[in-house]
Amino acid sequence: MSNLLMKPQKRNGEGKILHVSPESVNWEYVGFEVYSLKEGEELTKPTEKNEVCLVLLSGKADVHTEKETFTSIGERMSVFEKIPPYSVYVPNDDTYKVKAITDLELAVCLAPGKGNYPARLIAPEDVGQEDRGSGKMSRKIHNILPEQKEADSLLVVEVFTPDGNTSSYPPHKHDEDRLPYESYLEETYYHEINPSQGFVFQRVYNDDRSLDETLSVEHRNVVLVPEGYHPVSAVPGYESYYLNVMAGPKRAWKFHNDPDHEWLFPK
Repeated sequence: MSNLLMKPQKRNGEGKILHVSPESVNWEYVGFEVYSLKEGEELTKPTEKNEVCLVLLSGKADVHTEKETFTSIGERMSVFEKIPPYSVYVPNDDTYKVKAITDLELAVCLAPGKGNYPARLIAPEDVGQEDRGSGKMSRKIHNILPEQKEADSLLVVEVFTPDGNTSSYPPHKHDEDRLPYESYLEETYYHEINPSQGFVFQRVYNDDRSLDETLSVEHRNVVLVPEGYHPVSAVPGYESYYLNVMAGPKRAWKFHNDPDHEWLFPK
């Protein structure tokens, strides 16, 4: 199996099914975890050096930090309801406690924190929604933690791609620290598929093709994007959802399209 593809494991004692850390994948900034909690179960974790964005993928929960309490948050029971999620931002050097009110799928997005911002609720009405692309490149975007919103490092967005469409397209990259033209950002893609027995294809490649992998991605898989272009194609009959987490030395999303495919966006 490709080193860029991670599959879910059986729940451990905390309910964790997926784990990415900078140490485990040999990069610097992005961490990502998914917990599958049963009704009534609790998860308590220190944030340590990281800021954290807790995204309620599905289900309802109470969330406590050292200074804040957010009770009975969560609305959607499936990501494919396509309504924005409830999320909670937690700074570094804090602790969060999540109690599942219903069965709960929880994404934990991590990146280096600097303690500049307090814990806060990101409610559905705080999430920017947009339709991006056209035709077979159209998709729906939920900007959970974009660069216009307060955070030290994290950028978090979720994307819904209709069956038969391609997103993260035209192919683009953000692997060079050369602002204002391009920013260096590591990225994870957490995928869900509807119906869940389906799959999507994701290609990750760079200009000289020293990296060039095409992955068959199934429900609850994570794809690592350390560099290069990274389009996603949803096959007919199966809707695609993915949650992106990005972070790098500067909190800016500036990307560079693959010049071979620039014609797809005529000026």
